[in-house]
Amino acid sequence: MELLANQIRPKKLADVIGQKHLIGEGMILSNLIQNKKIFSFILYGKPGIGKTSIASAMVEELKIPHRFLNATINNKQDFDIVIEEAKMYGEMIVIIDEIHRMNKDKQDILLPHLESGLIILIGLTTSNPYHKINPAIRSRVQIFELHELTEEEIIEGLKRASKYLDNVVIDKEALKYIAYSSSGDFRSALNLLEIAYYSTNDQHITLEVVKKIQSKPVFFHDKNEDGHYDVLSAFQKSIRGSDPDAAIHYLGRLIEAGDLDSIYRRMSVIAYEDIGLANPAMGPKVMAAIHAAELIGLPEARIPLSVVVTEMALSPKSNSTYLALDEALNDIHKGSTGNVPNHIKTSSTTYLYPHNYKNDYVTQEYLPEKLKGKKYYHKKNNKYEESLNRIWKEMKGE
Repeated sequence: MELLANQIRPKKLADVIGQKHLIGEGMILSNLIQNKKIFSFILYGKPGIGKTSIASAMVEELKIPHRFLNATINNKQDFDIVIEEAKMYGEMIVIIDEIHRMNKDKQDILLPHLESGLIILIGLTTSNPYHKINPAIRSRVQIFELHELTEEEIIEGLKRASKYLDNVVIDKEALKYIAYSSSGDFRSALNLLEIAYYSTNDQHITLEVVKKIQSKPVFFHDKNEDGHYDVLSAFQKSIRGSDPDAAIHYLGRLIEAGDLDSIYRRMSVIAYEDIGLANPAMGPKVMAAIHAAELIGLPEARIPLSVVVTEMALSPKSNSTYLALDEALNDIHKGSTGNVPNHIKTSSTTYLYPHNYKNDYVTQEYLPEKLKGKKYYHKKNNKYEESLNRIWKEMKGE
């Protein structure tokens, strides 16, 4: 019997759940379909959020010969066969799952045919391609990041999928629980829905039925129906607000739900967004705690996480650096840039090498003429930034 996830595989982009920044009306992938033109690209994001569905829908709509390969499972000979097929057709889309695992031999086979246009590559990966994909491949493709699905989007998809289940009745609470329990993975949600359906004798899926299958406690939904992202928001704001008790409370709710990935991501953001230069050692400490938690797993993972979250809440805070960058990016987006000064260009012969001068400092202009005198970084009043500022002034002889 065909799995529900395969039964509802979209035949066109409009049927894909979520990802409106790529497949919504007037968005880039939708426009490619409308213009009947496709280029090589890589889709990356968490499992179960639509990478395969988007690739499948696009090749279905474009009616171009295509083949699916897996970088881990398929061997060099499989890749050779696909190349020969492409030569027969004159053009072929090759969808490669787990492309971050593609070894050098397989890359060497593909590269010249990507260059010639014989092969149009759609790569699928859960890993950041800027870190995991060979630069030779990366330079020949566009990269699109898929966003995590919201619970509302997953519920919408479950309602569509339920039409494939005869005589099914699903309680609203059961739908919400399935969506939450999937942690943003629509494929996982579909599998849970299907198991729940076949585990009943009357096709009525209640909250109790689902909980017997998936017993992960729901701590995100209280009487006010606060959601997953509200708890994450409260977690960050408690740390930012230097409240260790509240930070530990929300950490506990996230841990009880088994949502380690969200904890890791949010802690990493907080270390640099909210603590920043006030305590720059916090970034490495957070990474070390995450590594320890991953190494030992739950339930012991809670121990290093509790230590670092408490220290984060008690740490001094500063957002000076990311505000500086946001202001610089705002200038760039408005076109307020200007040319790189001649004396710091690659070919310059007038560049003053700071290490040849007292305190390794020499006065010269680094910003473009258009931005001369612009100040992006404004220090906050904390010991570390004060000490950096003092050293900086001493270096300049002020």
